[in-house]
Amino acid sequence: MSATLYGIGIGPGDPELLTLKAVRIIGECPVIAVPGKVKEDTVAYRIVKQAIPKLDEKECLEIYMPMIKDDTRLKESHQAGAEQVADCLRAGKSVAFLTLGDPTVYATYIYIHKLVQQMGFATEIVSGVPSFCAVAARLNQGLVEKEEILHVIPASYQIEEALALDGVKVLMKAGKKMPKVKEQLQKQSCEAVMIERCGMDGEQIYHSVEEIPQDAGYYSLLIVK
Repeated sequence: MSATLYGIGIGPGDPELLTLKAVRIIGECPVIAVPGKVKEDTVAYRIVKQAIPKLDEKECLEIYMPMIKDDTRLKESHQAGAEQVADCLRAGKSVAFLTLGDPTVYATYIYIHKLVQQMGFATEIVSGVPSFCAVAARLNQGLVEKEEILHVIPASYQIEEALALDGVKVLMKAGKKMPKVKEQLQKQSCEAVMIERCGMDGEQIYHSVEEIPQDAGYYSLLIVK
């Protein structure tokens, strides 16, 4: 069988949320890939290491994925990462790329996935628990009910119009834009809850817009009703 690139969704942070399929495929692949310069510094590696103690015995591709919006630099980094993966696949070694949450939801991994596909290699996506589902479960409440509509919104971009939509809004990737996000929530009199670092060490829950800190971290997710 030819070597395959697997995009492995590892969930939002709790290692117990890795699926049986994810654990099996990671165990079967001789190579893992992580989004970062040093594997031990990557959140994805640290999460999976808790579930698979022998993870550090595997060959590891450390793929730098800068958090920038410069299209040229992003394309260069994605191409470089795809070439790293392709070198292993040409050598007959399957690669498990560890990806937070689910690989199909705002995941940087998907750019590597498409480039490797275009090179003619086999690829497969392994679903993980999406962060917004984990957050709703952690809050011990439903996300949407009956005819409610769910909107998943990248909050680092324009959100004014998105907040006016009917239904439940999930705001992801607010990051450094949190002051602007909080301002818009207050301006539109929205009710919201937020979890920072869901399932990870240092998890924090904020039950109102007023409680949300201006300097909330990257791993913050809001549910707006």
